[in-house]
Amino acid sequence: MDAAGSQVEGECAQYAGQLQSGFVTTQGGKLRCSKIIHLIHSLDVKNQVAQVLQECELRMYTSVAFPAIGTGQAQQSPAKVADNMLDAIVEFASKKAVQHLKKIRIVIFQTEMNSKFYESMKKRQELDAHDSDTDESKLTSFLFGKKQSTEKKPPLVLEKKVELVTFQICGESQKNVDDAASWIMNLILKEQCENIISDELIESFDQRQIKTLEDLQRRQHVTIQLENNQSPPHIKISGISRDVYSVSVEVQNMIQKLKDTQEEQSKAELVYNLVEWRYLGSNGTFVAFDKLTNMQLEDAKIAKKTHVRVKIKNKNYKVDLNTLQANDDQGTTISIQRVPKNEGKL
Repeated sequence: MDAAGSQVEGECAQYAGQLQSGFVTTQGGKLRCSKIIHLIHSLDVKNQVAQVLQECELRMYTSVAFPAIGTGQAQQSPAKVADNMLDAIVEFASKKAVQHLKKIRIVIFQTEMNSKFYESMKKRQELDAHDSDTDESKLTSFLFGKKQSTEKKPPLVLEKKVELVTFQICGESQKNVDDAASWIMNLILKEQCENIISDELIESFDQRQIKTLEDLQRRQHVTIQLENNQSPPHIKISGISRDVYSVSVEVQNMIQKLKDTQEEQSKAELVYNLVEWRYLGSNGTFVAFDKLTNMQLEDAKIAKKTHVRVKIKNKNYKVDLNTLQANDDQGTTISIQRVPKNEGKL
């Protein structure tokens, strides 16, 4: 209220006796927003968020920012508040009548609460990964903006492996030749097996993963078929059983590595929407760290570490999180700053 100024305080006093819907709307005052919606204390956080979202749509606002409602003096559980707020946003996003409200921000002032909101958001993104038309997918669009459409990637083709082995069988009779051929075929089939690995992330394979599969196919006695246009995408590995097992383990490791990378990028995106770390550039202005370094710095702060090593312009620096100074091995010092993104527009 102090930051908003006396004009907003006066409006609140003027409307105090006219409460009907559990909130009061005033001008933005000195804050960088057009309107402020003041909520009356309630333990029903989900309903409060739903009311505000409906009001924003009714007033044709395009964006809104929420604090972590109820985690201050009301002392509600941050995890419960996170679930309630995101549940309200999911239900709002599922309404086909939503036309105006495009972006929703949740501003968290207490860094230790980041993990609670991240876990709640992560649960919904995991559902989103399986169905892009779910309400959770719409939630991601509201919180982070819609993903830009990209050009359709050309299909990735895995080089086919062809190894011909010719047997010439001679015998005293046709029956002896047929028996020998049957015995060889049974021996081959006895050692053969196949394994199918299905995962949505196979569709994300690029030329690096394709090259790895081709190398595996050349080194091992296996044939690998990539079906990334199927639903779900899958990889079929055929060959001698011991080699099929070995290659299957490596393919699973490739998929897990992709999954870990995507989860890390998702967390970095969420942290970046909450706080931005910057370093002082050569022209005297502060420059934002990349999102992964931004998350690394924020995680170190939450863990109450005193120092953390980062890269600035491809050089190694040791950051003192108490003094907000970064030093390299040559004694160069760069100032850094942490800027919470606590100013959202209605």
